[in-house]
Amino acid sequence: MRPLLGEEEALAAAEAVRSGWVAQGPRVREFEEAFAASVGARHGVAVSSCTTGLHLAVHLLGVGPGDEVVVPSLSFIATANAVRYTGATPVFADVDAATGNLTAATVEPVLTARTRAVMVVHQAGVPADVEALKALCEPRGIPVIEDAACAAGSTYQGKPVGTNAVLAAWSFHPRKLLTTGEGGMVTTDDADWAVRLKRLREHGMSVSAADRHHGGSAVIEQYLETAFNYRMTDIQAAVGLVQLSKLDAIIARRRELAARYHELLAGVPGVTAVRDPEYGTTNYQSFWVWLPGEAPDRQEILAGLAERGVSARRGIMASHLEPAYEGHPGAPLPVTEAFTARTLILPLFHDMTNDDQDTVVSALSETLHTPHLTVRG
Repeated sequence: MRPLLGEEEALAAAEAVRSGWVAQGPRVREFEEAFAASVGARHGVAVSSCTTGLHLAVHLLGVGPGDEVVVPSLSFIATANAVRYTGATPVFADVDAATGNLTAATVEPVLTARTRAVMVVHQAGVPADVEALKALCEPRGIPVIEDAACAAGSTYQGKPVGTNAVLAAWSFHPRKLLTTGEGGMVTTDDADWAVRLKRLREHGMSVSAADRHHGGSAVIEQYLETAFNYRMTDIQAAVGLVQLSKLDAIIARRRELAARYHELLAGVPGVTAVRDPEYGTTNYQSFWVWLPGEAPDRQEILAGLAERGVSARRGIMASHLEPAYEGHPGAPLPVTEAFTARTLILPLFHDMTNDDQDTVVSALSETLHTPHLTVRG
């Protein structure tokens, strides 16, 4: 992944610096409103990262010690960590092999009387079937939080991912399609929650620093609850506004490249690649492939690709296999473990050329010992 950053972003950041207001301020507010509108939400709350956004979402729901939150193990470790930050226990559920996402069928077996929330990840931009999860969870009084870190611009049932979300958290890390360097957002339709989230990100202050500055009269703020410092800067928001204006073009280009990858990979026996689910479209934030069962060890494949000038990555991590979660109790996760062991992520970036893609697929074919591949132009 290479972020698509250029002169417009540089000028927007410089203008923010020249304005003299570089902390959380008017550009953050503008970015919140524009981003929320783009994902079909009524309110956006900018934060310092998706991780802090997830933490605030879980904290907002009053989750704490003795509670459980169902999460996928197949996700960046921040998903599970955000639950641990509150003192609650992340409970790992397995995923669907085609989408890499939680489903109602994988979540239901791990629900208990202590389950306070389910955190579903739109893995690598592939939309999860959220309505099916809500149909399972909401009658039980269990809210569904959406980890939409990678999903800006993906669609679900014909609408942007994030539409009708109870709480959704987004990432603007450089590996995401829309980047502010670091940064994130929480979106919700609940006005009261949005007010409290804005307070929680800024030390619990009753009046934000920006509102106090522009209020025109002396205001002494109060600190209404123990909270956090999870703010975004106006410099980041300035970059984010430019990036948001490019998002549709970025996604169109990635889907064009993904379609060509699908065509090329049809000539590599045993390799299957990520696709749109029947109920939505992915932004192809990452392009993963399942390796054939008889393929060499994945580390051997990655080394072979590197020797041929191709930088690929291992498949999506499984948090329960990391040292931080050693000994963490849980049910078997066969699909998760197969997914993390038998997939890898191929290069995909905006200015990728046909020659670049031909090189990647030829290198993969050679590494998998299928030398008779004919690469199509």
